[in-house]
Amino acid sequence: VYFGSFISKRGDIISGYRYVELALSLLDKVGAESAGEVICIATQVKVFVEPIQAALEHHDDGYAASMVAGDVSNALLNTMLKRGCMYVAGVKLQTMREEYEKFFRLAKENNHSIFLVQIKQVQRDVLRLIGSDEEVTIPEEEKLIASNNSVLKSYCFRNAHISFMFRSYDDAKEYVLKFYEC
Repeated sequence: VYFGSFISKRGDIISGYRYVELALSLLDKVGAESAGEVICIATQVKVFVEPIQAALEHHDDGYAASMVAGDVSNALLNTMLKRGCMYVAGVKLQTMREEYEKFFRLAKENNHSIFLVQIKQVQRDVLRLIGSDEEVTIPEEEKLIASNNSVLKSYCFRNAHISFMFRSYDDAKEYVLKFYEC
């Protein structure tokens, strides 16, 4: 699955998809009880070939496999990636709002601050698109944005995207410049 993901990232999605399918068929033979990470990576390739709504359901399998194995990090990663892709899959905003609240509780229970910060950025977009004035904040966010370049880059990307959607072009430009400075 890693090789398939690598080939896909290099631009040959169809060949990468074949390797992912091979890995998943091997997984079916040996058992998928502890394969949350494999399913997570495979699904991220599948979304480029299969209908995104159908491919995202595989993250539920990854979540279940991770939880059976006691791998909370990969369970949360499968959940976060599914929630993040729901945004582009056309899921109703109110449904997304409810799903983000569930994820937030799960990540908070397991003390995964980076997952919290990443998903809260998308949740802010959803709330703004709904028209809600609800403010979403977590105490760790400012510290993580200041200290973790990956989180800062994600933060700038999300803000550039939502600024562009709401035609706040000056803000979008500012966030894009910050994104490329990271």
